[in-house]
Amino acid sequence: MFDLHPHPSRPLKRTKSSRQFLLGKDRGLPPELDGKREDYLVELTGEDDPVNAKSWTTGRKLKNAAVLGFDTLVASWGSSVYSAAIEPVTIEFGVGRVVALLGLTLYICGFATGPLAFGPLSELYGRKMPIIIACGIFTCFMFAAATAKDFQTLMLTRFFAGVFASCPLAVVGGAFSDMFGNETRGIAIAAFSSLVFIGPFISPIVGAFITESYLGWRWTEYITGIMGALAFTLDIIFLEETYMKTLLRHRAGYIRVETQNFAIHHVSEEEIVDFSDLVHRHLLIPLKLLFREPIVFLITIYTAFIYGILYLFLEAYPIVFAEKRGIPQTLSTLPYIGLILGVLIGCGIVIAFEPRYNRKLKANNNIPVPEQRLLPMMVGAVLFPVGLFWFAWSGNYGSVHWIVPTLSGLLTGAGIMTIFLQALNYLIDAYLMVAASTIAANTFLRSFFGAGFPLFATQMFHNLGVQWAGSLLGFLAVAFMPIPFLFYIYGERLRKMSSYAPTDFGKKPTHSDEENQEEIGDAGEETAVEGEEIEEERKRSKESDEETSS
Repeated sequence: MFDLHPHPSRPLKRTKSSRQFLLGKDRGLPPELDGKREDYLVELTGEDDPVNAKSWTTGRKLKNAAVLGFDTLVASWGSSVYSAAIEPVTIEFGVGRVVALLGLTLYICGFATGPLAFGPLSELYGRKMPIIIACGIFTCFMFAAATAKDFQTLMLTRFFAGVFASCPLAVVGGAFSDMFGNETRGIAIAAFSSLVFIGPFISPIVGAFITESYLGWRWTEYITGIMGALAFTLDIIFLEETYMKTLLRHRAGYIRVETQNFAIHHVSEEEIVDFSDLVHRHLLIPLKLLFREPIVFLITIYTAFIYGILYLFLEAYPIVFAEKRGIPQTLSTLPYIGLILGVLIGCGIVIAFEPRYNRKLKANNNIPVPEQRLLPMMVGAVLFPVGLFWFAWSGNYGSVHWIVPTLSGLLTGAGIMTIFLQALNYLIDAYLMVAASTIAANTFLRSFFGAGFPLFATQMFHNLGVQWAGSLLGFLAVAFMPIPFLFYIYGERLRKMSSYAPTDFGKKPTHSDEENQEEIGDAGEETAVEGEEIEEERKRSKESDEETSS
């Protein structure tokens, strides 16, 4: 759903050409500049340099974090607010319920496709510009959905709204990692992630009351569009660029103009922006990681299942509380509050483990310790199936008080939050040098699970019954439960066998590893990367902290 800490593979660099160039009529190249190339590079002036977002004051960070958090809330809100409008849509446009559900499904499918574009854009042009543009276009599509005259228009506008809503989900995590250091990033990311999960649970409640009022279902889209317009305005007024590379590039451009010394530049301006490299890095590498790396594959399948359950609840809860207990449609959405509280509990569990992780990180010379991320995930892996079984068997019987299945949301919400967040943190730490590609693979697959699960939820709960449909999901959750425990024990051993795991500094590069490094980030270089160059790059990356953060 979101990119917590994008870490692009090493960019291609231009190599000196032997071709003869003409600058004009009878004018060849001028003499080479005096001094070393490094003399003309624009870099950080110190740790407190304003272009380093980590040096900003707490108030400045919180202001930007609040704006970005609202962007994220609006994006996730828009996904499920439509669930309250399904019945009126079936009546107005004369379609079946499953067909009407496509408005929810297509929006989530947009989550899968959008990051393929916004990920590279945020690396090339920074965080601010993609977010502002995407937010503005998202707002337009939401108003278009609200005024749709036919069903196909509604579906198309919902899909493209989802595409552009995916931008903050893909970029905001990177902006947070730009601003917050190792000690505070875990807490900031946990708070950000809670907004991602609270949005889909709170919007059906509001949407149901809107739909049942005199406003009607179209105002679920109008209000989402108004929220998007507000987010767009806040982005323009208050949002600042956080990406250090972009800020240094802007500084270099300003200095060039002021000094008329056009040799001054930032190192990123030496990079090759090549379409084939972008396709390779953001399409082919994610697929290779997904199907060749057992850690990536199993963690992705697990998170995809969790993500699917999240949106399946949008269909399951009305069956349990409206159909089984006869609670009015609007009031039957209030049990989502149990899931919201569960997400907040999960956020607290993750934050409670952060001091322990920071101690392990410091003891390991600030080199990530991926398996330590799995401890909260283990807790969530136990809580989640318990919550599902609780919901299934208490929700099946109308004689059981409504508060009983509602309270199951405390466990399922906490499980969703801890499993999902820590699984992504584990992937980032384990595959640091290709984290963006790893998260892209995870986002792509899980979005289709989230889009598909609501389509069969109603039939499954009606045909199997609430108790056995919920139990089936619970048994699947139990089958997935050993994953964090197994990776806690065997994860390091698996990473040592992987050529994509840079946190294993003890492994000497082999010929095969060099080829993989070329494949990831150095396809344009003429020779394979040697061990000394890799170590030099790691040191430079650690000192500058421009594109990576442990």
